[in-house]
Amino acid sequence: MKLKRYTDVGLKAATGLLLAIALVLTFTVSDYYIFNRIGEFNFVFVFSQWVKKAGLLLLPLAIFYKKKCCADIAKYVLPPFVILSCCLFGEFFEVTMLTGESNAAEVYAHINEFIPKAANMTLFFISNALYLAICAFLFVRDGWKVNGKSFIWLPFALLACMPLNIFENFFDIDKIPQNSFLRFRNFTLWHFLAILALAGFTVGGYYFLKNKTKEKQHEFLAAAAVVLLIQYHSKDSMVMGDGYNVYHTVFACIPLFICNIGVYVACISVFLKKRFLYAISFFVHAAGAISVFVYFGKDEMSDYGIFCSYSILYFCLTHCLLFALSVLPTALGHYRYRHKDCLIPLAYYFAVIIIASLSSALVSSASMEFTYNGYTLQDGEWLKPNYAFTQINPLPFELPVWKLTVWRYDLNALYIIGLYAAYVAIFYAMNGAYFAFLAIRKKILKPKAEPLVAIRLSPDTETAEGEAAVTEQENEQEKEEKV
Repeated sequence: MKLKRYTDVGLKAATGLLLAIALVLTFTVSDYYIFNRIGEFNFVFVFSQWVKKAGLLLLPLAIFYKKKCCADIAKYVLPPFVILSCCLFGEFFEVTMLTGESNAAEVYAHINEFIPKAANMTLFFISNALYLAICAFLFVRDGWKVNGKSFIWLPFALLACMPLNIFENFFDIDKIPQNSFLRFRNFTLWHFLAILALAGFTVGGYYFLKNKTKEKQHEFLAAAAVVLLIQYHSKDSMVMGDGYNVYHTVFACIPLFICNIGVYVACISVFLKKRFLYAISFFVHAAGAISVFVYFGKDEMSDYGIFCSYSILYFCLTHCLLFALSVLPTALGHYRYRHKDCLIPLAYYFAVIIIASLSSALVSSASMEFTYNGYTLQDGEWLKPNYAFTQINPLPFELPVWKLTVWRYDLNALYIIGLYAAYVAIFYAMNGAYFAFLAIRKKILKPKAEPLVAIRLSPDTETAEGEAAVTEQENEQEKEEKV
């Protein structure tokens, strides 16, 4: 028993440390730089790095959720690829965006590459050692025997953690005209397909999970949350290398965009199952995620590339996952949203807007003095992080200016107030649609209702069929949160 307890503690500690190091390594250019340059690097090494990304999904599920299938895959698949990555890294640690020139791009690259090569190499090999140690611990915990059916999940793990810039091996974005049909723009075929993907992803997820047990539902939601975190943090490396959308500095990785904060809130709500986090996800981030699908902002503000570029694939996948994780706990009956639950989310969003506005102004002000190799950023090159859309109006019309100076940068207070009011209106509109849907559904189902006992035993705990079960579940949630 002591060996089992020590093994479990060791597994959790090692996995937690591995995830922390993996997070730090995303802030290196090389982490994702290799995936759209397979021809410049060893293919086996590149694929090994991809498998290790899948390991960041498999190991937390194997350790923290006791998923035997994930443990089986991890302990037999990960070790050979980890060893290969130790032997075949080649020029991996030499990747840099610094060229020695004196211009704005060099200043940005100097800011981005704050992790030195020695630290990058050290963390890389420590992470590989942790992969091997965790797999060894899994052999101690579970033994050598495996279920052959476990490996059915390996392709899904690889697909879920696919580096989204891998498709850029097949085209050169600089050779595709700006007016090409392939480029992503508002209200084009690609925009319509993105909306369909959001709807299909969420509805498909609901029907896939609705007849599973609550425990199974939670495990799949947790897996989706881990995938979202892995894909979300791929942007860190991309921003510092090839860039994401119109962003090219590490300041774009600060999670002060509404949907970026939503990634953490939605994922933590799934992991911890806390009512107030569910409420924030459902009231704020579900509406925020769906609103950006409806309108991506002025086309001149964005550069998503073509339909299979990293930027648009990243945007669609992360926002689909965010929206699904924000609404599915409610749809599946894990949490029931109530009118009074909007108070904390409203205060939360107000705080986010204030912090995002001040942070945007401070970063812009500081960037006016950013210097490298004798070159200082000029007007037009200063950074505008535009956290939570507080600096740049995405709408196709201008607003009057109420100037609010923060350090060296002037914010438009009227625009920020209007932004908060507009998003609050969107939040309430979506919640109104939710309650209208419930009312219509209740009315449709009422004539076909079974006896009261049968209704209360129904698996659907979201509407009239499961009111008793929902009430009991809410009481249990409140008791757990008090404890």
